[in-house]
Amino acid sequence: MRLNVNRDGRFPRVLHVLIHMALRDRVMSSAEIAQMLTTNPVVVRRMLAGLRDGGLVETSKGPGGGWRVVKSLDAMTLRDVFDALDRPGIDVGGAAHDHPGCPVEAAVNVALADVDDAVTEMMLNRYAATTLAEIANAAKTAS
Repeated sequence: MRLNVNRDGRFPRVLHVLIHMALRDRVMSSAEIAQMLTTNPVVVRRMLAGLRDGGLVETSKGPGGGWRVVKSLDAMTLRDVFDALDRPGIDVGGAAHDHPGCPVEAAVNVALADVDDAVTEMMLNRYAATTLAEIANAAKTAS
């Protein structure tokens, strides 16, 4: 059973791009990546900026410039990418704020926060244990 969680679409899109970039083993322009994602090059630059700051990709300017993966897929985990994107979009339970003085609402919020914390910890541990190489290998096997 899958929960209906609020996810930020950048995470799976960036994973897709990183694996393609690594498998192609070459510099890719923002325009080329944007075409792959059916988006605008400005969106690509914003999306990948955190990955550059996180040491996962680098940029080069000028003719022939663009983005290049600098960490091997074996050494890059889902957690690395998730953190580089500043932990986008997971909001499992949320809290109610309709009756701030109500002890029942407060108890519900505490219970949901405890569950959310446990789910987040489990998710981050799984992300840390999954490399992009595993995903790339699964894609190769499927094709």
